[in-house]
Amino acid sequence: MPSDEKRYKDTAVSISEIEFFAGDIDPVEASRVYQTYGCLIVRGLMKDYIERIQVDIETIAQESIALLDQAQKIVEGWRTPNGTLFLPAPEGYHRDQQIMVLAIHYHNSDVFRQTSQDPRALEIVQAILGDGYEVFGNGQSLYKEPTGGHPKLLHQDSAYFQHRYQGPVAILSYVVDTNLTNGALYVVPKSHLLGQLNHIDTFSHLGLAPEEWGWEDALPLEGQAGDSIFFHVQAIHGSKQNFSDRPRPVFINRYRAGNDETIIGGTTVANRAESEMRYRQSMASKFDSNSA
Repeated sequence: MPSDEKRYKDTAVSISEIEFFAGDIDPVEASRVYQTYGCLIVRGLMKDYIERIQVDIETIAQESIALLDQAQKIVEGWRTPNGTLFLPAPEGYHRDQQIMVLAIHYHNSDVFRQTSQDPRALEIVQAILGDGYEVFGNGQSLYKEPTGGHPKLLHQDSAYFQHRYQGPVAILSYVVDTNLTNGALYVVPKSHLLGQLNHIDTFSHLGLAPEEWGWEDALPLEGQAGDSIFFHVQAIHGSKQNFSDRPRPVFINRYRAGNDETIIGGTTVANRAESEMRYRQSMASKFDSNSA
């Protein structure tokens, strides 16, 4: 293992070093912690939205399950007509597929859109990114079904959408109380300083090789419904299976600088390599034209 990676693994960080509370938060200090550790948690930030967004999430989950017989097989799994992504269910489950990415977004959930404009969240985003930031994407909800809902191996989001500059700030919020049993998020503080790492294909798309990055290298962040975790696009994170008897949904809002852009994207090693090749070709073409 490269020595620089080992150094970050040996850096012990406690939750108290990255923990804030929504009722008493200094955005400048939150930004400092984010830049230092690549992550932070704000207790109760989205608490006021939870009851309403939970209704929307469960409505769309049931709609998606009802549409499963119309799902189209794609590289990433199965996609229902409403846009929900399913993965293979664990052995013994009553269905062959389980929900991974739920088709809830800013255009079909008003409360989801409202969370993306929460004033306290935006103060922290502005402190991190500066003026002129923008919302990146239309929101995302990852939904672990009960009794085995899929794990997501440790990974960097930049493997899926690598940006030209700093990249997006993500805010992942728990919809239900979340612990080590039902799939709490694990993060590796300071791992954002490592840059872009090589990923492999896993059962849940791109991830870091488990023999190089295991759960013991990461810090689990248990929380209550409404707690929000901010993390850098290159921060290593992931979550284990949901072994409880109830779903474990989260919702994610992302923001980036207005002059930033995605340069390389993908969901598998193959299609990410294709994207990287196109980017390198475009950069070479620009260099040639500028040199002419």
